[in-house]
Amino acid sequence: MRANPRIVRNKRSRKALFSLGDMKLVPQQKGVCRLSVTVDQEPLAADEMGLRTVGQVLAHLRKDNRLVVQVLIDGEEPEDAKLGSLRLVELAGHAIYIETADPRKLAMEVLDEMTAQLEQAEKFKATAVDLLQKNQTPKALESLGACLRVWQEARDSVTKTAELLRLDLSCIRVGGEALEDVLAEFTEQLRATKSALEQRDYVSLCDVLLYEMADANERWSRTLEALKGVVSGLR
Repeated sequence: MRANPRIVRNKRSRKALFSLGDMKLVPQQKGVCRLSVTVDQEPLAADEMGLRTVGQVLAHLRKDNRLVVQVLIDGEEPEDAKLGSLRLVELAGHAIYIETADPRKLAMEVLDEMTAQLEQAEKFKATAVDLLQKNQTPKALESLGACLRVWQEARDSVTKTAELLRLDLSCIRVGGEALEDVLAEFTEQLRATKSALEQRDYVSLCDVLLYEMADANERWSRTLEALKGVVSGLR
């Protein structure tokens, strides 16, 4: 079953930032009750509200701009083959537990984390350039790989945040440029980096890092700050 986009805290968030993935179902002890729906530790009067299925409860929660991050049905994880029909499950005769989160808060947590990681990425890049100039290629590629992973995660965080919160990247400005254009430029720089790696052209690789991507981490920091400004202003 495909769930709403979600952001899960810290490292778990970036594996999905943040990803679009299957709804997480976590086992817990079985509960015995005729009809019980609990949302964020609080009982939900589903019967009085006319809610009859799991899908109707999830739709109700979406109206409050809540992001579903966990669903339990009788404390058991449904079989993979039954995930597609999960929304059709009747509430009657089941104990349902749902955990939600504020998508804006989770997005800010992920963006803050990425901002901190960019400081390390700059160190990785500088080390890679220094080692390439000294012809210590294996060690240089190790540092470069760590830098590229941070950059890729930063890009994913931006795009998934925009998708989750329905933001138009063309309308967000970063130093006079549309965020959409900043991402496109960065994608081209990544292609040039990967091309030099594939061709083992380490001279060109060093030039790309030194010149074309000299201020990459600074630009990413500005990009994340611009996006955080937009997210913090959402209602």
